[in-house]
Amino acid sequence: MLNKLRVSVIGVGKLGSIHTRIYNELENTFLTSVVDIDEERAKEISKKYNIKYFTDYKKVEDVDAVSICVPTPLHFEVSKYFLENGVHVLVEKPICKSLKEARILNEISKENNLVLQVGHIERYNPAVRKAFEFVKSPRYIEAHRISSYDPRVSDTDVILDLMIHDIDIILYLVNSKIVSFDAVGTKVISGNTDIACCYMRFENGCYVNIMTSRLSMKKLRKIRIFQDDSYISLNYARPSLKVYMKKKEKIESLKDIKIVKVKLEKREPLKDEISDFVDACIKRRKPSVSGEEAATSLEVALKIIDKIEGRI
Repeated sequence: MLNKLRVSVIGVGKLGSIHTRIYNELENTFLTSVVDIDEERAKEISKKYNIKYFTDYKKVEDVDAVSICVPTPLHFEVSKYFLENGVHVLVEKPICKSLKEARILNEISKENNLVLQVGHIERYNPAVRKAFEFVKSPRYIEAHRISSYDPRVSDTDVILDLMIHDIDIILYLVNSKIVSFDAVGTKVISGNTDIACCYMRFENGCYVNIMTSRLSMKKLRKIRIFQDDSYISLNYARPSLKVYMKKKEKIESLKDIKIVKVKLEKREPLKDEISDFVDACIKRRKPSVSGEEAATSLEVALKIIDKIEGRI
């Protein structure tokens, strides 16, 4: 078993620089290098941590694992290279642009007995983790994710950029097969869908409504879960969690409802995500968000895109 994982971060923009900082902080990792096509940026980050830098990811050697924080269209190419060369991979979401690419990556990771983890960071949100304890049999779920426009992701539609977070959480919570769905959306600012709504019905009887937009000046990231005996309100951004529970079967007034404001531990979700990845690599175990789960979320997201664009 490895004591310290040798790691490199591929792509050190805004998110990649945070990955770099966290790896440098962890006791069970040894940060060896960073990679970025912008040499000045790579040099800046490498100088900060006194490590090597490259502009070509194929120059990286002697590492056990990498974080891949490059644009989505490059996820497949870069992840495939490292998996084929025996290196564990943590790649930001979505896993790839296509389901075929995702399946190939999963096949390579299995063949080489490597960890392939995908950065669905909301799984590590303290409110989400605590909510799992209260969710038993969801009957109806509604999710709202609204943010401002970011030109850096204009090449990706809002479904793969933002909605996929909620898709991942909902699939995990409901744990049932989707039997029907519908979706609408439109382009407003970019050349891709900027606002979208999706309705799903699951085999176990749960109904889901997801609304996602990147056209607001304010941010909103909430999910509401309704069950036979309770209502769970979760704010991803704050984060906060409230649970409304029946005190008795027949509700006659608000006094018959118990409201619990759940105390949450203060955590850094990305640090927990990376720590989970490192632990999975060292122990050779399955990560909390595997490549297979990420591929399932991607498959649903791509079907929503196809529906919106009239292909199905």
